Amino acid sequence: MSLEEHVQGMAKEVTIELGGPDVMVADAAVAQVLPLAPRGWEYVMTVNTRGLFLCCKYTAGQTIKQRRGGRIIGASSLAGKTGLLLTSAYPASKFAVRGLTQAAALELGRCGITVNAYAPGVIATAMTANTIGADGNFLSSDEESAAWVANYFEGRPIKHTGKSDDIANIVSYLASKEAHSITGIRISVDGGIY
Repeated sequence: MSLEEHVQGMAKEVTIELGGPDVMVADAAVAQVLPLAPRGWEYVMTVNTRGLFLCCKYTAGQTIKQRRGGRIIGASSLAGKTGLLLTSAYPASKFAVRGLTQAAALELGRCGITVNAYAPGVIATAMTANTIGADGNFLSSDEESAAWVANYFEGRPIKHTGKSDDIANIVSYLASKEAHSITGIRISVDGGIY
């Protein structure tokens, strides 16, 4: 999703095959932990932030030509609200998603395109598979990380680990006609941590 020619090709293919994009969901994310070299930082920023920018650029361009409005939905994170221990690039990229979402909403609203993001907390996915145990609790070999995670779980009113369906439900709503007046926001799906 971070290679311009791939995203541009995807937008063209959707236009040829389906008559153009009505809804675009940019749901790619990667994270790296310390030690983080500049190359790792660039990789995280490229996938998480540049990918959303390119999807906005090329799908919005096609959607504007269609003159029927549309929806752009990006993936932010709990990390887009607060820094996370040992993952500096990931929160930086997700804060950028928030800013891009708000700016794109302002720019594209006049064209009938809403731009929003969802911000998951801990969701059981392939990306979190090595950090969440079968019981839904975090696995950590680092005392500082374990303390942070324990505090995170303790502070949530809803204690369960989120599921992919929780995200799918929010995305489905944001993509719907009923969400026509919602733009420029980030909806948290994190068990009420904030």
